[in-house]
Amino acid sequence: MGCAEQESGNGTTDGKKEQMDSGSAAGDAVLACVRCSKLARLQCPKCLELKLPRANGAFCSQDCFKAAWGSHKVVHAESKRAVIRADNPQDQIAEALSRGWLYCLQKGQHRSGRAPNFDWTGDLRPYPISARRFVPENIPRPEWASNGNASAEQYSELQNSVEIKTPEQIQRMREVCKIARDVLDAAARAVKPGVTTDELDEIVHEATIAAGAYPSPLNYHFFPKSCCTSVNEVICHGIPDARRLEDGDIVNVDVTVYYKGYHGDLNETYFVGKVDEASQLLVQNTYECLEKAIAIVKPGVRYREVGEVISRHASLAGLSVVRSYSGHGIGELFHCAPNIPHYSRNKAVGVMKAGQTFTIEPMINAGVWRDRMWPDGWTSVTADGKRTAQFEHTLLVTETGCEVLTARIPTSPPVFPWLS
Repeated sequence: MGCAEQESGNGTTDGKKEQMDSGSAAGDAVLACVRCSKLARLQCPKCLELKLPRANGAFCSQDCFKAAWGSHKVVHAESKRAVIRADNPQDQIAEALSRGWLYCLQKGQHRSGRAPNFDWTGDLRPYPISARRFVPENIPRPEWASNGNASAEQYSELQNSVEIKTPEQIQRMREVCKIARDVLDAAARAVKPGVTTDELDEIVHEATIAAGAYPSPLNYHFFPKSCCTSVNEVICHGIPDARRLEDGDIVNVDVTVYYKGYHGDLNETYFVGKVDEASQLLVQNTYECLEKAIAIVKPGVRYREVGEVISRHASLAGLSVVRSYSGHGIGELFHCAPNIPHYSRNKAVGVMKAGQTFTIEPMINAGVWRDRMWPDGWTSVTADGKRTAQFEHTLLVTETGCEVLTARIPTSPPVFPWLS
């Protein structure tokens, strides 16, 4: 990654001198920073080299340029894609295989050059995946980073008792959740037709590493990527691959980061280009399900009440709630007690107490609630092939209610029209 250059005059990046145009793409028009919308006085040198629109590479400061690099560099890759038709899956697959990418099988522990056979429930198919991404040695990492083994988490006493965190632990949770929010926002800015989910994973990976954190999903029980990308009928745990997002898709990006010994977890579902009305309503209803569930979180509330609130709102719209996956405790462990189902009449035991941290992450389907597993052992899809959406936050129970540790911030991209 180089440095942004002054909007006028000469600049130097990575030892190479660039001659800059003092004008903008529209004469003397004022440009806004692509990250924060402030007045832009710097320009991405790579965009200039590729002769891309100046508005796409304008930044207000070096800090904004560096923070946006993970998502911004996708613009450069897009300019080189003309040789591969975005609407031709076979071209995409052949190109990926030519680079040595392979299909993922056996819960991430095996690769194959042949596409798996399966009674697919919808239109989506798995594509080849890239090699595991590198994590610098100086980045502290969880137990599974080297061998996929999460036995310490599995046998921890916190699987059976809910931890009440100290003020120092809570501050660590705030730090890691802020990083997780920034990382997810970087991915959100890159979602558009033609971008591969592997590219979204690269953005997540690099933004996480840049923050001095480790991408928690990477090698967790052999999961091969740094985030989950779940498209259309994929409920959760979709593996980023060579497939290019298409106009009309919806995609969930699920990010968890590990920093100073703690995990922060969140996800959102995004629109890709122009999306049909039914999908828009599905995504908005799912967002509302999470918001309504968060609204009841406070000391003394039973965990099982979360599912009642979510199911009630989803059913009023004719939607169903996935039952195979739940919210979970989080902190020094990626997953621990409490278990928080999202469906009604569940049997969750216990009540919320101040100092607890956990996730709520409803998965809402347009059709039936049942799910099926792809041959990769991770990708969960709707049994009828209809679309599904999900949103997730990490929460802290306070004395009077709750704090949304992964809440959207002023710089979060305005991707949801109902929040405008």
